[in-house]
Amino acid sequence: MRQRVVAEARGVGIVVVFYHPDDDCIRRANRFAEFGLCVVIDNTEIRRSASDLGLHDRVVYLPNGGNRGVATGINQGVAQLLERGCSCALIFDQDSEPSGELLAGLPALLEREVSSGRRVALIGPAYDDARLGGTAPFVRFRFPGLERIEPAGIELISVDFLISSGSCINLSAWHEIGPMDDALFIDFVDLEWCVRARNRGYETLGSPTLHLAHSLGGEPIRVLGRAYPSHSPLRHYYLFRNATALILRGYMPSAWKWSELVKLPVRLVIYGGWLEPRGQHLKMALRGMWHGLIGKLGAFEQP
Repeated sequence: MRQRVVAEARGVGIVVVFYHPDDDCIRRANRFAEFGLCVVIDNTEIRRSASDLGLHDRVVYLPNGGNRGVATGINQGVAQLLERGCSCALIFDQDSEPSGELLAGLPALLEREVSSGRRVALIGPAYDDARLGGTAPFVRFRFPGLERIEPAGIELISVDFLISSGSCINLSAWHEIGPMDDALFIDFVDLEWCVRARNRGYETLGSPTLHLAHSLGGEPIRVLGRAYPSHSPLRHYYLFRNATALILRGYMPSAWKWSELVKLPVRLVIYGGWLEPRGQHLKMALRGMWHGLIGKLGAFEQP
């Protein structure tokens, strides 16, 4: 309870986006509510009450009655936090299990850096995914490829983007940067927001001392000894569509565009050649690229 009082005094809020949550998801949200103000946005198609799910009455619960996407879910949650006067927002996937050290540490780091005069949009932890080889590096956009930085030492590391889960957003910068792009729906939502933040003179910082266990995609597939995260055909639609759409946007960094142009044909070969059903993965990826080219965004509509 003391942690919750301290968190609320510092204006710390938490946003979690649900989609067909299981009992562990409910348990995590209730745990977050013990730490601070927790807003749950539920994108599950069937509307249910908080009590039916087993959510604590301290959780602010907003059921959408349909999948409106991760971007819209985060935006809805942040709007609730802003209405309640929060100064920062911790964003988590429904399966994220952060430590108490991370829950307290990220807002404290953000508060310290902002108080020192730095224009910080968000701070995020290092990510551990044992299935893909351990701790993922932080990333900067550099020619001819991405610069990968080992999360080492104790100093915050300037990076070009962070994934949304586990990140702590400075809400005083939210209106200047703008909300997440609803039209992207799911993939590259966090990357696009970080690019906008940096284009407006804000920093995105990685903390090498704080870690979050995070699984990227489904069970990885191995091709020529290397592990690649796997997704459903529908997720590959969004991944290829949004990559294509963002490559066409002028404000996106040229180094990132080049990196994606190199990766897209490799992904097509891997996901279309190794993942079952191969034809469906390839079909959805190609459809996504076409929709990205013609600017057809938002939720996928079955033809």
